[in-house]
Amino acid sequence: MSTATGLARYFQVEERGSTVRTEVRGGVATFFTMAYIVVLNPLILAGAADVNGRQLDIGQVASSTALVAAAMTILMGVVGRYPFAIAAGLGLNAVVAFQLAGQMSWPAAMGVVVLEGLAITVLVLAGVRQAVFSAVPLALKNAIAVGIGLFIAFIGFVDAGFVRRVPDAASSPVPVGLGVGGRLVGWPTLVFVVGLLATVVLVARKVRAAILLSIVGTTLFAIALNAIVDVRAQVVPGMPVEPRGWSLNVPALPDKLVSTPDFGLLGHFSLGGSFAAVGVISALLLVFTLMLADFFDTMGTVVGVGAQGGLLDENGELPGAGPVLLIDSLAAAAGGAASASSNTTYIESAAGVGDGARTGLASVVTGLLFVAALFVTPLVSVVPYEAASPALVVVGFLLMTRVKDIPWDDYALAIPAFLTIVLMPFTFSITNGIGAGFVTYAVIRLVTGRARDVHPLLWVVAALFVVYFGIEWVEQLTGVR
Repeated sequence: MSTATGLARYFQVEERGSTVRTEVRGGVATFFTMAYIVVLNPLILAGAADVNGRQLDIGQVASSTALVAAAMTILMGVVGRYPFAIAAGLGLNAVVAFQLAGQMSWPAAMGVVVLEGLAITVLVLAGVRQAVFSAVPLALKNAIAVGIGLFIAFIGFVDAGFVRRVPDAASSPVPVGLGVGGRLVGWPTLVFVVGLLATVVLVARKVRAAILLSIVGTTLFAIALNAIVDVRAQVVPGMPVEPRGWSLNVPALPDKLVSTPDFGLLGHFSLGGSFAAVGVISALLLVFTLMLADFFDTMGTVVGVGAQGGLLDENGELPGAGPVLLIDSLAAAAGGAASASSNTTYIESAAGVGDGARTGLASVVTGLLFVAALFVTPLVSVVPYEAASPALVVVGFLLMTRVKDIPWDDYALAIPAFLTIVLMPFTFSITNGIGAGFVTYAVIRLVTGRARDVHPLLWVVAALFVVYFGIEWVEQLTGVR
């Protein structure tokens, strides 16, 4: 039996209507849409100081980021057998850097992340996480997929500079707008526009590897263009912000291809440090907040990406989701243990699924590319946001098509679904959208005399989300911050 045949049989490639070649292609596409995290996560974490004024070493954070992403994504592929990739969660890393570290040392902050991951792991082993998935009505599951579609499309537009914050948003009725001052500016934005047009044409013509081809082709175009116009990054230390610059990576051939990883941050965490720094109640609130966000971000991602790949059953559930949820939970703890922040299942996995990936083999490919990224970080930084973002916009469209499956004539379901959909992009959070949908669904069922329609677990989750949304008032009433 050949290696390819053995891989196909283990990962059930044929059963899911795929091929080994398609899985490899999808894994590569996913990697290129999320490779930015190897550069961005270190910038966020190392850019903040803890309560003692200590900053993390940016090179060590980069190594930890790639290492955990590689290990957990491969584990997800081999054990979970689904095309979900894992890396440091955006948003969660900002909470760690700018909220936790501001109150305690870096080891204590990472200890909070480890505790959060272990808490979710216990919920998975107890069957609670899977039970919550099953308790969610199908209409809300479809709404989650649609909301994520809008969310990742918005991420793509913002990352590429096509949509930007209005500078005086505090005094303006318009918080975001087209480019700068209502105009598209900068050569990088042109790269995004060209890449988006190329991607939609390839997808509309049903060209194989459309998303991967668009990322590679747009990157080559960006490198060639920047060799002519020579545009720097938007943010360069010691220099004013350049709105016409590249969002993160400058597309140019690097001076060197190989770098040596530094794993000096592995194991630098303290489980009890947060309790000593801010007290037991405050520390538990911090763990709870991170846990709730991580728990439901993953739920949304699994539903959204699974829906995109036709991997869900007739109830909108992912068959054999237990191992997927377990690996995701362990990834959160692993991220904290390596000082890379909480790791979670990435919505960018939808790029690979959009390119045909259906099995864990794609995740193994993505993970192996993260292994390579440990040594070729300079090469990873070649792909700019503007070249990867078109893929997110197009995948957003593909997820959006599930809006037709929501019963819009049933207001008791349609209104919660609507809030789930719109609040994801409007608040830039999957968790907020899910929470608003759950709470609204439970309240409507209660006041219309149909409380029995709500699964008992969903009542518990809705109550937790009430605490989550009202945490400011809870802190004021208890005097704990």
